Amino acid sequence: MNRRAAGTTAGTTAGTTVAAAASRLRPAAAAVLLALLACSCGGPVQVGTAAVLDGRRISLSAVQQRAAELRTVAEPSPGDAAAGSEGLAGRVVTQLVLDALVSRALADRGLSLDPAEVAAARAADQAWAGGAAQLERVLARRGVPVAEVDDYYRQQAGIRRLAAARGLDADTEAGDAEVRGALAEAALALHVRVNPRYGSWDARRVALAPDLPDAPAPTPQPR
Repeated sequence: MNRRAAGTTAGTTAGTTVAAAASRLRPAAAAVLLALLACSCGGPVQVGTAAVLDGRRISLSAVQQRAAELRTVAEPSPGDAAAGSEGLAGRVVTQLVLDALVSRALADRGLSLDPAEVAAARAADQAWAGGAAQLERVLARRGVPVAEVDDYYRQQAGIRRLAAARGLDADTEAGDAEVRGALAEAALALHVRVNPRYGSWDARRVALAPDLPDAPAPTPQPR
């Protein structure tokens, strides 16, 4: 789960310092947003619900509020145009689900995060970005609002810890596979269900996938 490898390049209006930092700052969810295989888990979600994880409900209003906060600053994702008005909201749902999966995967393996490690990662990225305000701007353009920056760095530290527990680097192919496997197990344990307007959660690919329409019934042929 390479946090610096996926996503688009920073806008030129952000300046060269922020652009350089943006090349290193990619939400882990961006690497798994584009999945083609849909997989539904459990029954339908309640009205007004964006997603359900082990009975815990993420409301549509919370997702829409966060998407509205990001709409003026977040860079569009390649999938947003095809998804229309739900594109950014789908990215929000992905990030919220991923946060829960990382936490569950860590707990299932008896792993914990050192707050100093999380703080150090944020401090390092602040140095790359040229300060706290510049870092917040870069992350906002990647879909991480200011209020969620701490959660973002806990998520990233958790991803690295899941790989490191097996002696792997999350930025390598083997480490990425290990992390995806851990998150897929967590998704199954949490019985992730997503509102069809955002697609379905594909536990194997650890991503939102569009709900595919049912195949039309065959037209009877005259005898």
